[in-house]
Amino acid sequence: MLTKAEAAHHCGRPVKRFEVECKVAPVKFPNGDTRYDVRDLDAWIDALKGGAAADADDIVRRLG
Repeated sequence: MLTKAEAAHHCGRPVKRFEVECKVAPVKFPNGDTRYDVRDLDAWIDALKGGAAADADDIVRRLG
């Protein structure tokens, strides 16, 4: 699980650009922390490499 800054770095994007481009929803923990699942980020990147940007619903469908 990655912070927003770590997730942006993982995707090779500056944080401000990551916030605009990335459609992956973070996981919200009971204490209020939010983290990004690296598997969700990788699935999003894989979808981009396929030629079509995936929306959040598409990522969820692919993850099962």
